[in-house]
Amino acid sequence: MHDIRTIRENPDAFDAAMARRGLAPVSSSLLKRDAARRGLVTKAEAALAERNAASKQVGAARAAGDEAEFERLRALVADKKAEIAALEAEAAQADAALREALMVLPNLPLPDVPDGKDEADNVEVRKWGEPPALDFAPKEHWELGEAMGGMDFETAAKLSGARFMVLSGALARLHRALAQFMLDRNVDVNGLVEHWTPVLVRDEAMVGTGQLPKFAEDSYRTTNGWWLIPTSEVTLTNMVAGETVDAATLPRRYTAHSQCFRSEAGSAGKDTRGMLRQHQFEKVEMVTISHPDTSGDELERMRGCAEGILEALDLPYRTVVLCTGDMGFGARKTYDLEVWLPGQDAYREISSCSVCGDFQARRMNARFKPEGGGKPGFVHTLNGSGLAVGRCLIAVMENGQRADGSIAIPEALHGYLGGKSSIGADGALT
Repeated sequence: MHDIRTIRENPDAFDAAMARRGLAPVSSSLLKRDAARRGLVTKAEAALAERNAASKQVGAARAAGDEAEFERLRALVADKKAEIAALEAEAAQADAALREALMVLPNLPLPDVPDGKDEADNVEVRKWGEPPALDFAPKEHWELGEAMGGMDFETAAKLSGARFMVLSGALARLHRALAQFMLDRNVDVNGLVEHWTPVLVRDEAMVGTGQLPKFAEDSYRTTNGWWLIPTSEVTLTNMVAGETVDAATLPRRYTAHSQCFRSEAGSAGKDTRGMLRQHQFEKVEMVTISHPDTSGDELERMRGCAEGILEALDLPYRTVVLCTGDMGFGARKTYDLEVWLPGQDAYREISSCSVCGDFQARRMNARFKPEGGGKPGFVHTLNGSGLAVGRCLIAVMENGQRADGSIAIPEALHGYLGGKSSIGADGALT
């Protein structure tokens, strides 16, 4: 969420930043709401001062035997009390309306984020590895998975409908091994602290990370008011909600493996085959709570953590910085890692690493206490996939496929699979 004081001090700069996001100027309407709210607060404070002054004079009028003045002052106090209550109620409504207007505005892009309308304007900053030189026509993951009997979409549809999947046998085990490998690397190599968190959260948690109120249709809500998390970014980031932490404890670097749930609203017709876009999936998430001075460095570090996982799995990828038109709602800058998928003959997103500045922290009221004293400030938050487990399974399958339908498993995973190094065309680990 944005600070109205910053908008008040430099409305033109705010509108210019919104324009980079493709939005029309909004500062004028925001400042009108702000002025009306502050005017009501000023009137309430003036009425309170008049009531307090009259209250002090009531006793003096009675003591002086001036009954008429006493009654006048007593009536004035009662009137002012009602006026103050009405003004405070109006001010509270105006404040809520202003907050609601601010809540649906996206974060401001950093100056070095490239301008653009969509993914075609994203800028490649790094490429690693060579796509495998296959001497046969590569298959997509769902063709490989169904052929070996380890990927069942029909049974999933019977159980739950479209965009669900059942994994079995070696593919289920490989999926589990990937999640374990990612967690171990994030803890042992990248120095993140592992957590296990709920997948059901309250409204406040979803508001804190920006899923609500603007993107309610993208998530699932239970009948008793909980939300199913779209990613453990929600729980990990909100661990500091309402807190004022010591600056000496920053940065706090977290990781968690969780089930994730997304309604995929607006994605009709996209990636309808296979498991690229599911309602239920797994992800290993990375979250950092940082000091404002170091959040830029933390973004580069987080990007390196995600890239290192792909490199350890020997999966070719490219890193792009997202343009203003393709960047997520809460981000100030985002790197996407796109892994090579031979079956699609394309790079596809497998991780997004974003710095959000104090955008989420303001929504959560998450602050830090400076070392040596001083006024508390808002922390900065970052989040990134490390990695999307299902998409990583897809990448391992497609890059490791052989002409006979078998799949070579990356060496880094052999120890998680009892020393097995491949999955046969019949679906057996060998």
